[in-house]
Amino acid sequence: MLNSLSFENHILQLVTKPMPNTTIEDIAAGITAALISKLQEQTLGATPVTTNVTADKVDKVDKVDKVEQPVVSNYDDKYFDKLAEKYIDFTYNNPTIYHVVDHFKRQLKDAGFEYLPEPESWSDIKPGKYFTTRNGSSLVAFVVGKNWKPVKGFGAVGSHIDSLTTILKPVSKKDNVDGYELLGIAPYAGTLGNLWWDRDLGIGGRLLVKDSKGKVSQHLVDSTPHPIAHIPTLAPHFGDPAVGPFNTETKAVPVIGFSQGKEDDPVPTEAEKRAPLYGKHPLKLLRYIAKKANVGVESISQWDLQLFDVQKGTKGGLNNEFIFAPRVDDRVCSFAALNGLIDATKEELKDDNSSFTIVALYDNEEIGSLTRAGARGGLLELVVERVVASKHYNPDEVATQDKLRLVYANSIILSADVNHLLNPNFKEVYLENHSPVPNKGVAIALDPNGHFATDSIGLAFVEALAHRNKDELQYFQIRNDARSGGSIGPAISSATGVRTIDLGIPQLSMHSIRATVGSKDIGLGTKFFTGFFQNWRSTYDEFVDL
Repeated sequence: MLNSLSFENHILQLVTKPMPNTTIEDIAAGITAALISKLQEQTLGATPVTTNVTADKVDKVDKVDKVEQPVVSNYDDKYFDKLAEKYIDFTYNNPTIYHVVDHFKRQLKDAGFEYLPEPESWSDIKPGKYFTTRNGSSLVAFVVGKNWKPVKGFGAVGSHIDSLTTILKPVSKKDNVDGYELLGIAPYAGTLGNLWWDRDLGIGGRLLVKDSKGKVSQHLVDSTPHPIAHIPTLAPHFGDPAVGPFNTETKAVPVIGFSQGKEDDPVPTEAEKRAPLYGKHPLKLLRYIAKKANVGVESISQWDLQLFDVQKGTKGGLNNEFIFAPRVDDRVCSFAALNGLIDATKEELKDDNSSFTIVALYDNEEIGSLTRAGARGGLLELVVERVVASKHYNPDEVATQDKLRLVYANSIILSADVNHLLNPNFKEVYLENHSPVPNKGVAIALDPNGHFATDSIGLAFVEALAHRNKDELQYFQIRNDARSGGSIGPAISSATGVRTIDLGIPQLSMHSIRATVGSKDIGLGTKFFTGFFQNWRSTYDEFVDL
């Protein structure tokens, strides 16, 4: 960027000392470039931008709500590489849903968001940045402006942060088999198939720990990088018994140790004998977990522990075109959506701000969402209702039911969930012209039978938004002879009446223990959600009474 002196000297140089063979058009172009550079310096510091507001649109744009946010032009390779590495570290350091929520809480606090406990009153909230959680496994973050009114609605991205995993049974202790120590686990959302066998499985999750005063609090544990379990396959040399299908109750049982005899069994202390979990889980495991949490076995009241793949994600492909990682579905869209909200609201809220933007991240999508921490549990609706009923936005303390209906009628929700990349080995099972590829952009999910919430107006809206923000879109729809998946979109849309569009970052190997996304797709998703939060309202205002 040019400072004031260099700016003046630059103009003088162009006019009085042009380069040889310089034309009048060259001089004019140089002056124009210098003026644009100076204008950017004055308004945005050192951040280069481009804008979509052209001269013929200026008179038609409302200064408060309709001015389109400039599209930042520094979405370069460095940006995409940084987000890819950040995502890989995120998935490795946060293997369970409880770790993910805890990570996002800390990230939001660092970004200036204030925590609002759900059990407390929110009546005194002011315009600002906030978040709340439920059960330690779902989270809603939101930003609301001073001049927001119900007629302005809200722009939200909803996603899920649960992923396929295995969960310790309430009584996980099993009899040893010839010295092999085994662990009782249950599948969550269809795991324990052959993809989970012969993998290095760590253990982690949350403990409910009672302190000396009788207060119970959450402690997180994670064995990474240490795997404690392995589900062994049977060698093909044994013939038919090695072929399957296999009973996951009796054949998909993790091995967690080996002992030579009873002399290797640990002897419990008197305090351990009084522990709530003693006798329900292997004592070796109880001690291992207690040591990880730096607490006594007797202080653990209960736990939510999972087994998971400890192998870290990595970039791959000859030119690092891909990311190979665990738990992609759906940590990836949640990661992109939350970072998009933070990026879109970095600047301090201005007094004339009239926006209301939300990210809602849910548990239990993989098993139908019908839980208090799932999308059907109403956490997003609770946030909206409490904002509408607060003293700042309802100073007269009138009934809010009609206001809520007005809010929902003027809002947009993006249901962000992964969908399917084209698998080149099975191209014939994909619908022609509806097969997303990596490193191109988010894919809109469509289904005429209601498995996804996208309708024609929602589709037109997202296309207009993407054009405005210079994003490329892809489309996914299943063939007529295949079964479609689903998302939280129809559940949220039917519960609120809000127009909802299903879309997401496409991936290979959905529901595998490890999956693949394009290495640029994390950044492309984050960029898309950032643009949504900045420009959804002005874009949706173009659609009249639809």
